[in-house]
Amino acid sequence: MSPEKDTSTQLPPTPEAPRLPHNSDGGWFEYPIRVHPHHTDYGGIVWHGTYLTWLEEARVESLRSLGVNFADLVAIGCDLPVVELSLRYHKAMRMGMDGVVKTRMLELDGVRLKWEYRIESPDGKDLYLSGLVTLVAIDSARGKIFRSLPPSVKDALSKQWS
Repeated sequence: MSPEKDTSTQLPPTPEAPRLPHNSDGGWFEYPIRVHPHHTDYGGIVWHGTYLTWLEEARVESLRSLGVNFADLVAIGCDLPVVELSLRYHKAMRMGMDGVVKTRMLELDGVRLKWEYRIESPDGKDLYLSGLVTLVAIDSARGKIFRSLPPSVKDALSKQWS
């Protein structure tokens, strides 16, 4: 009889994220942004799709700060596609402006992860965008929703509330 093989999925250690960490002010992770010409339309106003890119960048870095590197998720066969998205554009950003994407995971319900977002001016006086995004954990090999998150992923995500 041969020894049983360990088939549990483990995430390798992730180096510290180079962005600001989750802070104690409501668990927000802060990701600084700057509006470059390629983010804008011909009038110098940020194109609406650019905001989605910034939200995803902030979410990926937020996960990384918790020890979940997205490339490692993919390597263990776990993907987190967006299944629901709700955005509200409050005020336009323009070329050359700086901002902060604030994000936090509101809840972890089984394999659903609900994230909240705000894009604000660096001083917090202007709100440019607010939104909610729901992700679901998918087994990329089978194309099916996981019944539960891999334990190493769930443990890393629970750090947000520690």
